Amino acid sequence: MTTASTSRLLADLEGAGELIADPDVLASYRADQAAPGLLEAGMPAVVVRPRRTAEVQAAVRAAARHGVPIVPRGAGSGLAGGANAIDGCVVLSTELMTGIVGLDAASLTATVQPGLVNAHLGDAAKQHGLWYAPDPASYAFSTIGGNVATNAGGLCCVKHGVTRDALLGLELVLADGRAVRVGRRTRKGVAGYDLVSLVCGSEGTLAIVTEATVRLLPAPPPGATLAASFAGLGDAGRAIARIVRSTTPAMLELMDRTTIAAVEAMAPQGLDQDVEVLVFARSDLPGAAALEEVERMASWCESEGATLAVVTDEEAEGRMLTAARRLAYSALERQGATLLDDVCVPLGAIPALLEGIEAIAARHDVLIGTFGHAGDGNMHPTVVYDRGDPDAVARARAAFAAIVALALELGGTIAGEHGIGLLKHGLLGDELGAAHDLHRQIKHALDPAGLLNPGKGI
Repeated sequence: MTTASTSRLLADLEGAGELIADPDVLASYRADQAAPGLLEAGMPAVVVRPRRTAEVQAAVRAAARHGVPIVPRGAGSGLAGGANAIDGCVVLSTELMTGIVGLDAASLTATVQPGLVNAHLGDAAKQHGLWYAPDPASYAFSTIGGNVATNAGGLCCVKHGVTRDALLGLELVLADGRAVRVGRRTRKGVAGYDLVSLVCGSEGTLAIVTEATVRLLPAPPPGATLAASFAGLGDAGRAIARIVRSTTPAMLELMDRTTIAAVEAMAPQGLDQDVEVLVFARSDLPGAAALEEVERMASWCESEGATLAVVTDEEAEGRMLTAARRLAYSALERQGATLLDDVCVPLGAIPALLEGIEAIAARHDVLIGTFGHAGDGNMHPTVVYDRGDPDAVARARAAFAAIVALALELGGTIAGEHGIGLLKHGLLGDELGAAHDLHRQIKHALDPAGLLNPGKGI
């Protein structure tokens, strides 16, 4: 944008919230956490930080009048480039929209603004003996709006569901600046189309979320935990399949040998680095039933070849057992630049996925650490590479694309919970096929000028 047009835009944005136009500060809003240096990240003309819905409306209307793209942004913690700026755009940051509009303990619901951090909603619910179930690994800093944008999951989603399962209603600002409410506060309802589910996972390309009404659950009991190690990928896959066929764990996670080594290098946990896979499971059944359930899981793991299975119903010990899993991505980041994938396959295809990833790592001569949600088939194979070596970058990109292709071959999806963003924008058609045009028509119906987060997702 020219200096004059930027000045006119800034003048028109008065009343839209706090404005940031300092170039040094604007630079910090250019990109999220996805593959730094590999994805395009423009320089916004301005960052707008509204505090209420009316200010979001004013920002959207001003951007529309000037024909300027508007890129919604939460905490900037995304891993797919969904919040990357476009040259001359308006970045609409929801970081000041952190209010809890209402918490209805009797109805087990909360209505919150999009900038509220996931963990802060959890803390508020806890004061009422309640619990917000979706718990992405980034729960301590990611926001509810960002969680809605990508339909974020987490370690507990195998039993309690992802963000969409907890979402009842939304307040939205549309591309023309109108504010509308979709969904409801009730647990059931089929009046009209399910526009809440449509917007959830749309990465800010259809509307901007200004409030979310979510369901809460009674706080779970302390529970019990299992950690099991396996010398073979097939053994671990069979154990996982047996567990999910026979029970519904509150958590079922895994880490491969490469990730185990990375965690031990960063924060020694005493993990056995000679095993191929570590599996972590948890039960949140009440009382003694939790320990009984994880003991059954342990026996199934042992019958499928586990080299060790440790069970505890001590809360502190359980947190220690699973701490390594929460460190997985951070540990791999310390090994070099990372390209984190987010594929999901049918449960029965998990062993084939893990074996295929190992073959891809060998074929492309790259380090790949795999961890993820074994209970629902959502894996995060993470390619580690040297950002300063062009050949290493090319091999990392090729390995990343090969993993996505493998997931599709196995009947899976290219994105389980991190979104499409810029990272996989060019790969979406491989999964959607002829239905891709239907998605584009929906986008055009809600955003005919194409100004809401263009180039992302669809």
